[in-house]
Amino acid sequence: MADPASDKRDRRGMRRQRNRRHNPDGTMTLIQHVYEFRRRLAYALLAVVLGGIFGFIWFEVSVGPISSLGNLMTGPYCDLPSSGPEKLRLEFDGGCTLLQTQPFEAFMIRLKVGVAAGMVLVGPLWLYQIWAFIAPGLYSKERKYALTFVGFASILFAAGALLAYVLVPGALRFLVGFGGESFSTALTGDKYVSFVLALLVIFGVSFELPLLMVMLNRVGILHYDQLKRWRRGIIMGLFVFAAFATPGNDPFSMLALALALVLLAELAIQLSRLHDRKLAKQRRAEGLEDLADDEAAPFEYTPSSADDEAPASGAGRTKTDDIT
Repeated sequence: MADPASDKRDRRGMRRQRNRRHNPDGTMTLIQHVYEFRRRLAYALLAVVLGGIFGFIWFEVSVGPISSLGNLMTGPYCDLPSSGPEKLRLEFDGGCTLLQTQPFEAFMIRLKVGVAAGMVLVGPLWLYQIWAFIAPGLYSKERKYALTFVGFASILFAAGALLAYVLVPGALRFLVGFGGESFSTALTGDKYVSFVLALLVIFGVSFELPLLMVMLNRVGILHYDQLKRWRRGIIMGLFVFAAFATPGNDPFSMLALALALVLLAELAIQLSRLHDRKLAKQRRAEGLEDLADDEAAPFEYTPSSADDEAPASGAGRTKTDDIT
């Protein structure tokens, strides 16, 4: 039978092991890493569940001046004309509603939309848990780059999703307007919500591509000279990507996504130019600009003797990155 006092001491030891004050170098055994991963994963899932509950309730309830999530999702569909010569949408009982073709369909739609919205709202919480797990294994410079990447990635994803939401009414009007007066639209809830969510996710993820270019340039994999030579191919590739990525294949969404990606890609290229220019300036200052690939760097390799005077306190000490 397990000793409660021993278990309590083990848990206290685990907490001390995770504490930076008691464990400044962040070292852990394999089993401790597994326990830490389990703990962080549990916290992240708990945050997602709480966000999903909030999103599930928000689907039917307005939050202050913000409309309910259900109205935000059906807003583009309800903007379609339901009367007059350009009638594109059927109305039931004088209101704008989506069709439910299965008994459990409305609940699953509400759950799916609520969890998706909740994950976005509580994103900082579960992203922090991921960050807290991997950060102790990174150097300070790597942590700085990772934080910058995550911050800009979140902003770009939100911008892409917002652009997609603005384009949904025009895309719907174009897609359902081909039939003219021969057809009227009565979309099922599952098909419509899947279309909107797919458009939001695709636009959000696509906006991360230019950020990936900048990060590859920062780590030395891509250089400005390469990006400059590939500019036309990159633009062509982005238009082709937009043509295949948009779920409705309507020209409004394709052109908007392609143009936005081209502008962001050009911004990434210019940032790469500034970064490479800064690196070249540093190399010139260090006398490494004209150094051949097979030529040794002009460093002083003469070792000091054991009889040399020890450096003063703090002098000659090399500052290393903290891994915690």
